[in-house]
Formats: sequence, C-alpha cells, structure tokens
Amino acid sequence: MPAPYDKHRAQLKAILLAWGMPEENAEATADILSWADLHGVDSHGISMLPGYDRLRRNGRAKMEARPRIIKETPVSALVDGDGGLGHVPARFAMRVAIDKAKQSGMAIAAVRNSAHFGATGYYTLMAAKEGLIGMACTSASSIQVAPTFGKEAKLGTDPWSFAAPTADDRPFLLDMATTTVAAGRIRNKANEGLPCPPGWVLNKEGLPSTDPLEAREKGGFLTSLGGSPENSSYKGYGLAVMVNILGSCLSGATLITDPMHTKKPHGNDIGHCLIAIDPGLFRDREEFAADVTRLCSDLRATKPVDPAQPVMVAGDPQWNNAAKRMREGIPVGAGLLNQIRQIAQACAAPWLLD
Repeated sequence: MPAPYDKHRAQLKAILLAWGMPEENAEATADILSWADLHGVDSHGISMLPGYDRLRRNGRAKMEARPRIIKETPVSALVDGDGGLGHVPARFAMRVAIDKAKQSGMAIAAVRNSAHFGATGYYTLMAAKEGLIGMACTSASSIQVAPTFGKEAKLGTDPWSFAAPTADDRPFLLDMATTTVAAGRIRNKANEGLPCPPGWVLNKEGLPSTDPLEAREKGGFLTSLGGSPENSSYKGYGLAVMVNILGSCLSGATLITDPMHTKKPHGNDIGHCLIAIDPGLFRDREEFAADVTRLCSDLRATKPVDPAQPVMVAGDPQWNNAAKRMREGIPVGAGLLNQIRQIAQACAAPWLLD
C-alpha cells in the first residue's frame, strides 16, 4: 500500500536520527531522499538506505559530519564533506554556489571527502528555482562499468544533471547516469526478484545478460550509455570521464581508478561538482526563462508516433510522478519494504509505514 509523502519522509528521517545523525542533517537528508521517491527517481530514495546502513556499520560514513569551506574566491569554493553521506555537503555547496552566482554572475563549488549524495537533479533544481542555470555531477563509490572495448570495471554510474528556469512551475531538468540506467534501478530489480531488460548489464565475459545480480555479485558490468560500441557507448564512456574530471580531479577527491578508492576510512572520498550561472549576465532573466519555456513547449507540441504517448522534455516525468504520488502515495516494493523494516528494528527507529 503506497504511503503518503509526509509519512514516507518521516520514516526516512526517523531512521537517520536513530543512526545518530544530528537533527539538521537528518532533516536535509530525508528531504533529498524523499524528493527522489516523490518524483519517481526510485533508484535514489529509500532504496539507498540498505547501502547507507552498510557504510555506517562499517565505519565508512560519519553521521555527524559537518561540511566546511577550505578554500574560496568570489566565484568558487572548495568544500570538505567531513566523511559523511553526501547529501548535506552537496546541498551546502550548491547553496554556496547559488549565493556567489547572485553576486558574481556564476560560481562553482567542488566537494571532496564525501559519499553518495542521492539524486543529482535535486541540486540543479535548487538553482533553477532561484532563476539560475544549475549543473552538477559526482564521481561514484562503486566500480561497475568497463570502458568501451574493456573487460575490466574502471568507472561508476557517474551522473550528470542540468536544470534551467522556466516561466512556469516546470523547470527543464535533465538528470542522467552516464550508464544505460542508474545502478539503483538494477538493484531494485534484484530486490523484487525481477530480470533486467536487455542492454542494461553484461556478464564478466562482456556478453549481454538480464540477471540483475550480474554486476553486483558475479563479476559483470553495467553498460555505458549507448549499451555497445556499435550503439556509441563511447559517448557514455566519455561523459563518465568528464564527470570524474570535474568531480574528482577538480576537487582533489580520490580517483575512482586509484586502488585506495575503496580503502578510505569514510565514504570512499567521493567528489562532487556544483555550478550555478545567472542568465542575467547575458540578458533579461525573465526573457531568458520565457525562451526556455517556449522551447520546451514547442518540443512538447511535436506530433507523437503514438497519440497515447506524448512527447516530453526532461523534467516532465518527474513533475508528473510528483503530482500522482502526492495524491496516491509513494509505492515501495515488498522486498525493499522488508529490508527497511529490518533496518528500522535494528536501530530502534519507530516504524511508520504500516
């Protein structure tokens, strides 16, 4: 039975508090995780809790972490995430970038010594809601992707997001993994005992598979965006390298190709990059937003192949999901729900989802 958004969010916060996360951090982290589930990004919401719990129990993510700026200029900031989960330092860094961009026209914040930060689109949407262009990316904790023509994993899902304000309440919001699908979508298939669609994963020999456990437990790989060299997987591979240059090389975070990547004491030292640009540098902000709105509207007006499936632009599925789930509640698969219940019981958090 789907749970109302408020109850879903409260369950997340209750578990985070029971893990020893300070109130302010738990509030922010629960907001980001529940945002993902509300908007249909099920790979980055409550389904992340089992993985975060393992990090916590293994001493690899500090619940009490406090991010801080260690170097800055009027247009930049380098943030230390203090070895915690990435949600709080990433939100802090994007807030810094937004404030600096409002003063200087554009700004970039880089974060190191962090961990998984949830849905990348949450942070770019922060900028778009304030009339700015937002861009964000992050390196990954799990090494699951082989470079094009490779038979050895060297990269992660390495997501990228871009958001732009519009004149209505639907900003353009692109949030994408540089793999064919986010790892969380494969994890969700495994949670419910379902196969993956063809093209999502490869076995350890580099051959196509539909087994969701292939990349996690059997030595296989996720596919780069494109799926195969013939379908231009080098584009996804190239984007993943770009993300690591911005997320890790720029911040000084441990490279995902470094053997020490999985041996850091806290959070694998993941790096994030968050950028805010004020369109007012170039033209009237309202005119810019009106043009983005018109562009999106023109694309939505494209004659569809199937009248039952209209053409959308990036962000539309999220806004549609949010409206539906706010009315009907947020669904959680039975297999995942059982895992979350066990986590709540183990840390003595109240159970709110029955």
